[in-house]
Amino acid sequence: MPTAPCSPRGCVESARPWTGVPRAVLRLAALLAVVVLGVALIPPANLMRDQPRQRWIRRWCLAVVHTAGVRTRITGAARPTGGVLIVSNHISWLDIPLLAAVRPARMVAKTEVRDWPVAGALAARGGTLFIDRDRLRALPGTVERIAATLRGGSAVAAFPEGSTWCGRAHGRYRRALFQAALDAAVPVQPVRIRYRSADGAASTAPAFVGEDSLLASLWRVVSARGLVAEVSLRPPFPAGSHPDRRSLAEAAQASAGDPGSGPGAHR
Repeated sequence: MPTAPCSPRGCVESARPWTGVPRAVLRLAALLAVVVLGVALIPPANLMRDQPRQRWIRRWCLAVVHTAGVRTRITGAARPTGGVLIVSNHISWLDIPLLAAVRPARMVAKTEVRDWPVAGALAARGGTLFIDRDRLRALPGTVERIAATLRGGSAVAAFPEGSTWCGRAHGRYRRALFQAALDAAVPVQPVRIRYRSADGAASTAPAFVGEDSLLASLWRVVSARGLVAEVSLRPPFPAGSHPDRRSLAEAAQASAGDPGSGPGAHR
């Protein structure tokens, strides 16, 4: 069971300078409207050809981030077609639309996400691959489902730390998900996500950690002024470039620049 010591009280600073309350309320309303619109448009989007559908998903995901008041800086390029395992550090719920904005993919998420209001329904409709962390015996079957998805030519995005961290501390990448990439013989593309405040300093305001509620995290983000999300896509590791999942996980984390300072060994 991957866990992080990060908590809202110990790790998450107030997002200052604050924007005005009316502006924050407008941002929150716009964000919810964009999310609901996305849920409503999933059926017609599924009727589109692949390229137009991917463009629509990328634009919608950027709209989610931007209506929350967060600017984006994206460097590097995602592998445009074919099966690929995209792996990233995990700080915030914002990480999910940020990854989809660079390459729409089937997300890997814990089963608890199903119960999130609105976002849970969106995740289920979007083909999220859920992991039941209370049933470790089911993990090999989940890895095989991910491998089958990759073999079919789809991108899969995952957060191998297994839990959110504040951004100042990081967890070690768990190895199980990398086995799916080895079994499917597809590349792995590391991604590094950082959040900065208006003055350029690292910010933990977007962090969604510990017992933090989704509503509290949403309000903290829409209330902040000048938040910037930096998404750095690193060169993918070709299929067969690493002999086992341990070395592949360690190489992916090193490429993303995360030291893996969290307690415990790989699983």
